[in-house]
Amino acid sequence: MNCMWKDVLILTELRKNARAQLTDISKKTKIPISTIYDRLTNRSNSFILRHATLLRFDELGYNARANICIKCSKSSKKEVYENLGKHPNINSMYKINNGFDFMIEVIFKNVKDLEEFIEQLEDNYSIRQKEVYYIIDEILKENFFTSTLQVGNT
Repeated sequence: MNCMWKDVLILTELRKNARAQLTDISKKTKIPISTIYDRLTNRSNSFILRHATLLRFDELGYNARANICIKCSKSSKKEVYENLGKHPNINSMYKINNGFDFMIEVIFKNVKDLEEFIEQLEDNYSIRQKEVYYIIDEILKENFFTSTLQVGNT
């Protein structure tokens, strides 16, 4: 079996359940436990960034979520990058193209707090353009590499 394909099979099982026992992964993938262990502990396999917990934010009282695309002035781009990256309500931040500089995913307890954040964003930085997309319902999240069928078709 190709080494890369072994990694894909192992990662697919871990994406389904990061707490799966190596013995269970071995049974499902037909890869020896020792090989799985070696692949996961080898420092040169740096494709796992970190192990994280996925949360139900609404269950924690955070009911307002949005993706915001931002276009800033050239002079404020670095400041926006540095300061927004430290903001506690920003869950994810991306550098993007197609007329915008950044896309941020923000999470707040309510829409009022989210709207205040957007106002502060416009007041504190030289924002040329912004588009706000409120997240109404999460349909699919962290689904890529959870099925060997998906992986085989990429």
